[in-house]
Amino acid sequence: MGNFDMGYNWTQSQDHLLGASDHKAAGHQGAGEITGLIANCLIAASQGCVDAYFDLGVAFSTGSHGAVCDLIEAHKWFNLAAVGGHDEAAYCRAEVSEEMTAREIAEAQRRARAWIAANTRRAA
Repeated sequence: MGNFDMGYNWTQSQDHLLGASDHKAAGHQGAGEITGLIANCLIAASQGCVDAYFDLGVAFSTGSHGAVCDLIEAHKWFNLAAVGGHDEAAYCRAEVSEEMTAREIAEAQRRARAWIAANTRRAA
């Protein structure tokens, strides 16, 4: 799955975070609206939404929707989505891994564990 496909999947999966008309409008607005889309995903992710984990992975892997391209963050979010049972996340994580060093992958895994620990404590 190339970046085009992941970007397409991002667009298709946004309906659960924003209404379809809001999402289309956000695509034609300034960076503030686009950053709001990332903020909505982060809120949903903090509530355990596996689709939001995946969407954040796509955003960071492609540098889209206001996110800076960051493969470590992308790997982290794809890893969280894969652990949560998202069907495509493990494949996307593997694809991103091909472009990363072993140290970057280790850092992404550390960040994923830290996210899980922080959000488990918050839920308790």
